[in-house]
Order: sequence, then C-alpha cells, then structure tokens
Amino acid sequence: MRPEAPGSHELLVRDHTVYACVMGSRAFGLATEDSDTDRRGVFLAPTALFWRFDKPPTHVEGPGEEQFSWELERFCELALRANPNILECLHSPLVESVDDTGRELLALREAFLSRRVHETFTRYAHGQRRKLDADVRTHGAPRWKHAMHVLRLLISARDLLRTGVLTIDVGAARESLLAVRRGEVPWPEVEARMTRLAREGEEAAARSPLPGEPDRRRVEDFLVRTRRASALQPGPYDEVVQGVVRGRGVGEH
Repeated sequence: MRPEAPGSHELLVRDHTVYACVMGSRAFGLATEDSDTDRRGVFLAPTALFWRFDKPPTHVEGPGEEQFSWELERFCELALRANPNILECLHSPLVESVDDTGRELLALREAFLSRRVHETFTRYAHGQRRKLDADVRTHGAPRWKHAMHVLRLLISARDLLRTGVLTIDVGAARESLLAVRRGEVPWPEVEARMTRLAREGEEAAARSPLPGEPDRRRVEDFLVRTRRASALQPGPYDEVVQGVVRGRGVGEH
C-alpha cells in the first residue's frame, strides 16, 4: 500500500474503535422521519504509531457519510475542556459498540464533568443565537431547526448544573421543541425562552453540585495505562501497526 493510499485512516476506526454511539436527533429524542443517523466513535491508535515521526490522526471522518471518530487522547482532552459535543457523546443513550477500554472510558464520565460546562455550553449556545439573530435580520426568520437545538442545549446545560447529571434525551420537552422546529412558535417567544434558560443556567451554576474542575489526574492515569497496555500487545498486533504505518500519508493530519 502506497503512503498516500486513501482510506488508511479508516482502518483505525474499523479495527481499533473502543466506543461507538449514535448522536444527533436520534439520541436527543427529537428524530423525525427524515432524520439522519449521526454516528460518533472513539478509537485507540496503537501505541507504536506514536513512535514514528508521522503521528496517527487526532480524528477521522468516515467511513460512512455521517460518521466521525476521535482518537482516545484527543477525545479525553476535549472532554476535560467540557466540549459540549464530546460530553454529550459520552452520555449517548444509543451505544452501538463498546469494548473493555470503552467501558473504562464510560466509567470516567463523572470525572470529566465540572462547572466549566456553564461557560462552554452557554458560549456555544450564544454563538448560535447570534447567527439566528443575523438570519432574522437578513431573511425575516431564523433557521428553526437550529433554534430548536439552541433551546435543547440550554435546557441540557441548566439541568446538568442543577443536578450534576447530563441527560441527553429531551423527554417531556420533545413536543415543545419540535413545535419550534416546525416554525409554529413566534420568534419573540423563542428568544424569551432562550433568555430565561440562560438566566436559569447562570443561577444553577452558582450553587451547582459539580466540582470546579474536572478530575484530570484520574483521566490521565486511564490514558497512560491504556497506552502502556497497547504497547505490550503480542506479535500479531505489530503486523496491524505496520500496515497502518504503511498506509499513512506524509503530512496528513
């Protein structure tokens, strides 16, 4: 296989995924007949790949159109930063596959949670709201699907800060959120909901049961142990490593 051969990174996803789930509207309980199936995953790049000048990728798109995977270290790094997409991925109710390493990762879910979620979740929601405001000014209406998801994220952040538990499925809020998506709720009312949820999230952050910072040491211990175990795999594993190395493209990232 030539170094520039396409699809070589997808071998990492195919052969070394430790956790895979469904995200998007299906995980949120907001799916409709035309909803896509968004798949997300975490793969563990063989430790020997890090001993080369060309390192394994931090993420891989594919092999499916709606599939995206992160290498374990990158995934943990983003989770420690309270990245909303990553934390939600860890709490998806629709798990498609998980091995022993993936189960250890899932057991660490609480270690990633901290009051940092107030900043990251609401910052993302505010950024999306500015885009919605621009759509209203330009086109007279927002993108209603995006407006629904901003409301969903603000609800998720508020409830997480209140309870210390991240719940993905919107539950009883499904119909009211889908009404927003269908454009049945006037934009001023949607704006008012967003403002109220942001205020409630700020109030919840002030007395949240979540710790101020994530448990970085615990996560790093897991990562080091996992890398060490990978390095000690027997001979047949080395053949897989060499095959992936030969398939890497120079300068790919």
